[in-house]
Amino acid sequence: TDFCPLYQQPGSDSAVSQYDKDDVEAIGLVKFDFLGLATLTILELAKDTILRRRPERRDFSYETLPLDDPRVYALFSNGQTEAVFQFESRGMQGMLREAKPTRLEDLIALNAMFRPGPMENIPSFCARKNGREPVEYPHPLLEQVLSETYGIFVYQEQVMQAAQVLGGYSLGGADLLRRAMGKKKAEEMAEHRAIFRAGAAKNDISEAKADEVFDLMEKFAGYGFNKSHAAAYAVVAYHTAWCKAHHAAAFVAANMCAVMDDTDKVRSLNDDARDNGIKVLPPDINASEYRFVPVDRKTVRYGLGGVKGTGESAIGAILKARAAAPGGRFTDLFDFCGRVDKRTVNRRTIEALIRAGAFDTIDDHRAQLLATVGTAMEAAEQAEAAAHQVSLFGDEPGSAPIIPTVKVPRWTERQQLAEEKVALGFFLSGHPFNSYRKELGKVLGARLADLVPRQEPSLLGGIVVSSRIQMTRRGRMAIILIDDGTAQVEVSVFSELFEQARDTIREDQPLVVLGKIQKDDFSGGLRVTSESLFSIAQVRARFGRELRLSMNGEANAQKLATLLGPFRNGSLRVRVCYQRKGATCEARLGESWKVSPDESLMASLTEWLSNDNVHVVYH
Repeated sequence: TDFCPLYQQPGSDSAVSQYDKDDVEAIGLVKFDFLGLATLTILELAKDTILRRRPERRDFSYETLPLDDPRVYALFSNGQTEAVFQFESRGMQGMLREAKPTRLEDLIALNAMFRPGPMENIPSFCARKNGREPVEYPHPLLEQVLSETYGIFVYQEQVMQAAQVLGGYSLGGADLLRRAMGKKKAEEMAEHRAIFRAGAAKNDISEAKADEVFDLMEKFAGYGFNKSHAAAYAVVAYHTAWCKAHHAAAFVAANMCAVMDDTDKVRSLNDDARDNGIKVLPPDINASEYRFVPVDRKTVRYGLGGVKGTGESAIGAILKARAAAPGGRFTDLFDFCGRVDKRTVNRRTIEALIRAGAFDTIDDHRAQLLATVGTAMEAAEQAEAAAHQVSLFGDEPGSAPIIPTVKVPRWTERQQLAEEKVALGFFLSGHPFNSYRKELGKVLGARLADLVPRQEPSLLGGIVVSSRIQMTRRGRMAIILIDDGTAQVEVSVFSELFEQARDTIREDQPLVVLGKIQKDDFSGGLRVTSESLFSIAQVRARFGRELRLSMNGEANAQKLATLLGPFRNGSLRVRVCYQRKGATCEARLGESWKVSPDESLMASLTEWLSNDNVHVVYH
């Protein structure tokens, strides 16, 4: 208050300076940056789990970990750094696979270089690190300064050390030089160039060579990174990678707890866990806690707090009721509704838990449970009222009436997964492409996980996870992410095709792509450039030979005609396989009964005849 006017936001108890950061420094105050890192919370959660599950490691501390663990560097070198601090982006993963770091100094340098400006040196750094390019220094005296980064200026400290070694600067003077270079003030730079030339001359360095090194230093000082900052980041990154390499389940659970409210990040972590052999069990009303918790070294239990539409107070009330239940378990939906506090656990919460599969170990008929929620809550309220009435008059309570569940058909796998996504934000118990996998097996070239670069265009398919639009000089193009349950692949759809097929691209719907598969050097994965896009109906019409229906003696020809009628004049022949009393025949319907294999037609036929009796035969 003696130097700077302060301000306080109404309703806040924090004081803020009215000067900006530059003016604060100009009046002699010191500015500190404090980083609130969720990673430190994740590491503490993982540490708590390690100490709880491994009593023999009671002296465990991240600060005492050896920094040369081969499993950790193998994880970095393979680019398996999903959820590893500072190294989780696809670009970082590609860089790691190219660099193959083997020591902490490599991680420090890569962390410092992966930003605009110094990125241009990454290919040369990787080549020199792995012996594909000779290590050269701007001047022999600089070997002591640049050896750890293979002759490349990476850090601000290296610029200062170079000024000290070649130009005779003190470290204080070198820091002033660094700041002048960063601000690019011409007058200051001219003065420093003269000082540097004079100091270099004392080391028998020519003026031309001194200017060459000075220009190089000036270029790097503009975007050089502070090494101490990069080193601190690299140590935290090493600790997270160590957790992932040695205590994967605890690491996954801790990360999922940290992003519990962000379903996209939970899905990404779930995919990475699956790829690394960690199974995430579904939420369970009788086994889950509020947070995600490791069950063993290879298994994590989904946290009830990760179900959308619940809330911490509601889950707390459920856990309290469960602890008070006989054996610590709920026996059915009516028992659950009768025990929980209805003021905290409302109908929306229960429905979300059912959709998420949290009641499956009690009753896996999710459609029936969802239809019965209202009845169960009403019965619980009536039982509660009756109990109060009994206690008032002192009568013995009679046996509670048996209330039946509401009978409804089971959901199809596709509908169940769609409802699950509403509650969790992604598909956990299965994958919607599974219902198409058998049908499209003879059409698609390979699973997405098995794709390899090819010269000829290939057919591949999956569910549309997301799509984003980019503007190019030729118009709008789309980047589509498709997923078949084995892997995810990005597909580029350029402007002309995008305008033609934009109605085919729908989130959570299947998409078949005819495209060229190429290696993506930047990400280390694959990229696909599409030539054609097909919906499932278009695949059936384009590649299908006939629609084959299996019917028994109870089948109704009139109903078949009614169902096929709205879809006539299509491209797919219909063959009926009819069986009665041991006799079988096949009838191919005439040309006028060719149908369009629309999804609604396939759904109505499947509902009538069952899934096994309706299928498209492909060429």
